[in-house]
Amino acid sequence: MWVDAAHFIGLVAGKAIPSPVPYADVVSFTTHKVLRGPRGGMILSKAAHAAAIDKAVFPGMQGGPIMSAVAGKAVALKECATQDYQDYAKKVIVNAKALATALEKEGMRAVSGGTETHLALIDIRSTGVNGKVADERCGRAGISLNKNAIPYDPETPAVTSGIRVGTPATTTQGMGVAEMSTIASLIARAIRDGEDDAKAAAIRNEVYSLTAKFPVYPR
Repeated sequence: MWVDAAHFIGLVAGKAIPSPVPYADVVSFTTHKVLRGPRGGMILSKAAHAAAIDKAVFPGMQGGPIMSAVAGKAVALKECATQDYQDYAKKVIVNAKALATALEKEGMRAVSGGTETHLALIDIRSTGVNGKVADERCGRAGISLNKNAIPYDPETPAVTSGIRVGTPATTTQGMGVAEMSTIASLIARAIRDGEDDAKAAAIRNEVYSLTAKFPVYPR
């Protein structure tokens, strides 16, 4: 059995959700996203499959290693072993739940009733705006998210009826449940009013004011 753990492996490393490793023959994952390492990936496998995977990766798919990326992965994995990282992983889920709940209070629907991980899929049909437009409007307002299809979506995959939101980045910056409510309000306003240039600019200024309180690289 193969498990693609690209998105959630950081939560596994932080002991916030169960690990697939004891049950799978192969586990592959990215080292960025929730894991917070450099862009890249890793493959774990049982010994019986190791030689075949090594041969498929090199020289079949990959050239020489990028040693700076290997070093970055080592630093990220060392960080995963700390209590601070475990606290971060758990807060990511708490924040994702809070963000989904806050978006529901704004009149949107959290698919499956919410989330148990770092992401939430939100049905935004109640706003009268499709996912593609919502994605564009949020981008103009300084908010990064993406359009996403929902189950039984009446729109095409290029348009969609939903958005996908996540909390690893904001949690890393130090934001908590209170900020998730603010973010939900900003997202809702951007979706509904972001077509207007002046309103989009006003929302963007509020986004910048919020993120300025939680700098990516604090001094």
